[in-house]
Amino acid sequence: MIPRIAFDPTAPAPLDGIRVVDLSRLVAGNMVSLQLADHGAEVIKIEEPKIGDPLRAWKINGLSLHWKVYGRNKKSLAINLRLAAGREALLDLLASSQVLIENYRPGTLEQMGLGPDVLLARNPSLVILRITGFGQDGPYRDRPGFGTLVEAMSGFAAKNGFEDRPPVLPPLAMADMVAGLYGAYAVMVALRVAERGGPGQVIDLPLLDPIISVQGPDAAAYRLSGRKPHRTGSRSATTSPRNVYPTNDGRFVAISASIQAMAERLFRAIGRDDLINDPRFRTNTDRVRNMDACDGIVAGWIAERTLEEAMAVFEAAEVTAAPIFEIDQLLDDPHVQARGVVVEAPDDEAGSILMHNVIPRLSATPGRLRSAAPSLGQHTRAVLGSIGYDAARLDALESAGAIGGG
Repeated sequence: MIPRIAFDPTAPAPLDGIRVVDLSRLVAGNMVSLQLADHGAEVIKIEEPKIGDPLRAWKINGLSLHWKVYGRNKKSLAINLRLAAGREALLDLLASSQVLIENYRPGTLEQMGLGPDVLLARNPSLVILRITGFGQDGPYRDRPGFGTLVEAMSGFAAKNGFEDRPPVLPPLAMADMVAGLYGAYAVMVALRVAERGGPGQVIDLPLLDPIISVQGPDAAAYRLSGRKPHRTGSRSATTSPRNVYPTNDGRFVAISASIQAMAERLFRAIGRDDLINDPRFRTNTDRVRNMDACDGIVAGWIAERTLEEAMAVFEAAEVTAAPIFEIDQLLDDPHVQARGVVVEAPDDEAGSILMHNVIPRLSATPGRLRSAAPSLGQHTRAVLGSIGYDAARLDALESAGAIGGG
C-alpha cells in the first residue's frame, strides 16, 4: 500500500529559521521554493489577490493538483504589488527575510521600484534569485521565457525522438524542473556566503543554461568531430545495447548495458556467450557500429518471452534491465511502496491526494511534509502580523485592496 502520512507543522528541519519570499509564478520558482520548504524553510508565496499563482489554474477533475503538490509546506500572502502600500508591505517583509525568488522579465522589478539595489539597501544579506527564460543580459533577455522555448532552442528537442520523425518536446516541464533544482542549490550556496559574513547577492538563473548543461558533451563532440547529435529513439549514441524491447505479452523491457561487463552478462543471460568474442560485438565501439544487429539479437530473445519471464532471467543474472511502468504499475510496485517514494496526504477537497515524498533523504535532519498547500491569501494576516502590522493597519490595507485575506 501507498503509505499514508499526516502533516506535522511542528516537525523540525534543517532550514528552520530561513524565510523565503517567493514572488515567482508557475513551475521553476515553485520548484526552487518547494525544495527549500520541504527542508524547513518558511516559504511565503506572494500571490495576486483573487487570482493567485497561475499554477492554481492547472486543474485536473476540477482540482488544482499541481498547486497541491508544489505548493505544499508553503504559506500564501496575497499582496497587490500594483499599489504602493502593497510594495511597502513586501519591503517590510523582506527586511526580515533571507531569500527572495522572482521570475519577472528583466527590468520589471526595477520598474516597480523593487530592484536589487533597493532590496539590498534594506537588507544587505538578502539572496535574490532571478529566474528568466534567457538571463538578465544578452540579446534575448527581453523575450518571454517559457520552458518549451528553451527546450526547443537548447538542442534537446532536436535530438529527442526518432530519426524519421519530427523533434519531440518533453511531456513535462523539464527545463523548469531542472532550473528549479539548480536554483535551490544556488540559493544554498549564496546563503552559505551570507552565513559566513559575506554579502547578499543576485543569482541570475535562466531556464536555457541549465538544460544545456545536462545534455552531455554535445558542444565538445561537435567541435571535435563536426557531427551533430541526432535522434536515436530509445537508443544511445554512445553505448549498445541500450533500448526498449517489446515482450510477447504487450509489455516492454528497458536495457542499458552501458559497460563492457554488463554487455557480456546480458549475452550470457540470453544464451549467446558466442557474442562476447564476435568481432561485431566485442567492444562497445563495435556494438555501437553494429547497433542494428546487436539490438535485433536482444529484441528477438525478449520477443519470445513474457515480461515476467524475461525479467526473471535478467534479475537472476543481475542484468541492468527494468520493466517499463505506467503510473498504475509504478504505484503498485513494492519497492516504491516500501520506501514511501509516493505518499498519500490529507486534502480538504479530495479527502486525500498522492504526492512525491521529500527528496533527498537526510539521515539526521530529514525534511518533512508539514502542511498542505495553502488557500489563496490564507496566511496574509498572520505573516504581516508577525512583522508588526496590527489589526487596524491590516484592515486598512485590505480595504484599500493592497492585501487579500484567506
